[in-house]
Amino acid sequence: MTKTPEHGIINYIYNYNNYNKYNNIIYNNNSIKENKELWFILEALSSFMHQYERNTDALEQETYFWSLHPKLSSTDRELYHAIFSNIAEATVSDEVIKDLLQSFLRRSALINFAVSAYEASDGRAEVKQVQDLAKSLDDSAKQSEGQVFVTDDLNEIYSKTVLEVGLRWRLKSLNQSLGSLRKGDFGFVFARPETGKTTFLASECSFMAGQTTSPILWFNNEEQGEKVMLRCYQAALGAPLEQLFSAIEKAKEKFKELTKGNLCIVDEAVLNKREVEAIVEAVQPSLIVFDQIDKIGGFAEDRDDLKLGAIYQWARELAKGYCPVIGICQADGTAEGVKWLTMAHVSNAKTSKQAEADWILGIGRTHEAGYEDVRHFCISKNKLVGDADSIPSERHGRWDVLIEPLTARYKDILS
Repeated sequence: MTKTPEHGIINYIYNYNNYNKYNNIIYNNNSIKENKELWFILEALSSFMHQYERNTDALEQETYFWSLHPKLSSTDRELYHAIFSNIAEATVSDEVIKDLLQSFLRRSALINFAVSAYEASDGRAEVKQVQDLAKSLDDSAKQSEGQVFVTDDLNEIYSKTVLEVGLRWRLKSLNQSLGSLRKGDFGFVFARPETGKTTFLASECSFMAGQTTSPILWFNNEEQGEKVMLRCYQAALGAPLEQLFSAIEKAKEKFKELTKGNLCIVDEAVLNKREVEAIVEAVQPSLIVFDQIDKIGGFAEDRDDLKLGAIYQWARELAKGYCPVIGICQADGTAEGVKWLTMAHVSNAKTSKQAEADWILGIGRTHEAGYEDVRHFCISKNKLVGDADSIPSERHGRWDVLIEPLTARYKDILS
């Protein structure tokens, strides 16, 4: 089997520091994505790095790979063994890596330009979009190689991570606790059934849609898609269904104005990771939402904990490559009637889901009389940077909110 530049790249990112610097570019390169064997090897490496956070080598990675895929046939095992052998022998220098990464970026930019130009020629894209892409290609060609590296300029870091505001929440309390959602941020919301998880998404996504010029991509594999969109109408306009249906044209116009047409719901009972990746690549969204994330298919692991860990790891990589990602999942039976849900209440996971998330929000609900419309928020994990108006003492806060079913909105009790 012939060694390729991709083998050398994988060897290079066995170093933990190199992995952190370059994995975002490498994992979004089409020549690797389209190679099933290399992609599986990279998925295993990503799992290893998130779990152990240290350097590794081809021998250790091969052993780790077999632990994740114990049922591979003897033919497949021979194939992967040959690939790992090539990786072990394919060493590359820093300079070669820089050149390769630059070529990856240029190829991706050229593909985007070609697709947009073709769509414009067919009347499916604006000419200005093609002109903007052409300018970005020209700007990219003028950049130095060092531009692929993370800056060490603290002013620039502060500007991009704090001053540069991301997607803001409708709830002031979430802005004070979590702050903006930015590219690279992955988190999930969990609760018991019939608590208001989809209503939470409708309330927040309908608000975030008006803040961006690119779509919010909502993958729905739970309720009927039309019902979910109705909730988004209610949440965006803050109106009950009767009011919407009494003035449909006016409601449509107002919804378009508030959301800028940026709410795109993909309604599929069965979602596969490859289908999701293809849609995300085509749409280039500002936010990705999975309701429910645990049901995404296309992961080969046999044990549920390994499969769920792979799903959440994959979601994190989507966040790093494209935009922030929000997942929705269930709380287990021990959370029934509990106010403050912690990471221990997450269904079907000890640490596999929790380890991959930057933030985790549990929504609790009690069965006490008089509390039917009260929900209890608990931030059990928060690695987000926040905004200038975020309150450090609220980073792992607990507080009560109101759910308004008739308008599909959540509301702060104290604002």
